[in-house]
Amino acid sequence: MHAERHPHSGDPVFDLHVGGKMETVSTVELTGPDELSLAYTPGVARVCEAIAADPSMTQHYTWVPNTVAVVTDGTAVLGLGDIGPAAAMPVMEGKAVLFKQFGGVDAVPICLDTTDVEEIIETVVRLAPSFGGINLEDISAPRCFEIEERLKERLDIPVFHDDQHGTAVVALAALQNALRLTGRSPGSTRVVISGAGAAGVAIAKILLGAGITDIVVTDRRGVVSSERSDLTPVKRALAQLTADRTGRSGTLAEALDGADVYLGVSGGTVPEELVATMAAEAIIFAMANPTPEVHPDVAHKYARVVATGRSDYPNQINNVLAFPGIFRGAFDVHATAITEGMKLAAANALAELVVDNLREDLVIPSPFDPRVPGAVRSAVAEAARLDGVARR
Repeated sequence: MHAERHPHSGDPVFDLHVGGKMETVSTVELTGPDELSLAYTPGVARVCEAIAADPSMTQHYTWVPNTVAVVTDGTAVLGLGDIGPAAAMPVMEGKAVLFKQFGGVDAVPICLDTTDVEEIIETVVRLAPSFGGINLEDISAPRCFEIEERLKERLDIPVFHDDQHGTAVVALAALQNALRLTGRSPGSTRVVISGAGAAGVAIAKILLGAGITDIVVTDRRGVVSSERSDLTPVKRALAQLTADRTGRSGTLAEALDGADVYLGVSGGTVPEELVATMAAEAIIFAMANPTPEVHPDVAHKYARVVATGRSDYPNQINNVLAFPGIFRGAFDVHATAITEGMKLAAANALAELVVDNLREDLVIPSPFDPRVPGAVRSAVAEAARLDGVARR
């Protein structure tokens, strides 16, 4: 199939995508009438009747408990923005392949032809019996917050918006090691998060959960604080958790002056003269793709630890380090949800993998480190038990 001619033949990226990146494969042999009668009618009827009598039997006799729906409306795809559901499919296929490769989790990409919050929620609720978990992907803020929260209320399976929580878990893991390397303690570290969208909100919340309290979040108009009159409900709540506690307000320039850590999840560019005002041995995670907010060459002039979202620089903040193992661990114990404790456990497990070999260009493991999925899986499963959401 990959050999056929197509409009972009010869381009290795398009050649790899010919026919898509995934397929379904049977796990049973169907070589004759005996197998057919077991896999389908009449044998399958006995299994259906058993599940009808006891719905928990679906956990044993279907693929549901190991299968996640990767759901998008195509409104915030990578750095491409609102490109619609059809154009989002290659990314959702890619996500599904990563689930399988790094977590042994089966995944089905679902691109919805609606951007209406109510329609998305109702559609996912109706699809839910076919899945053991829901991974929300590339849905624009602020709708993504409401969609996730309401689905978590309606469903008794894990619901996880990876653009929020996957990014937050990996960023926290890398930051914990960067703090170790620079001799900082969480309670006395000043953090500036640039970007008040899905990732920025989630990073702020997970940092607070990890004991980092001196945080400001900035958007295009400066620090998100209650002194401003233009805040959305999400940003108002964010201000109360962050800048209002520290009494900070003003511009990005004022926030960065003397700050220990810059976490960029916004795009745009931070002028070098602002980067130069940060504290000595600063930590800069410029995670926008494909263009970091602070170019690594500039960041290295002023920071001791630098990370990006790109694979061609050290310390890549890559969600694939988190989401396959998080779902694997949740599925292993039939968790009803993914809790804050499970996310913190995932971050701690990732950080611990490299703590014995810590250096400036190694504060987070590689996505290809074979220890990653198992470490995250075990930590998440144990945290699910501690948090009381495990069903086995």
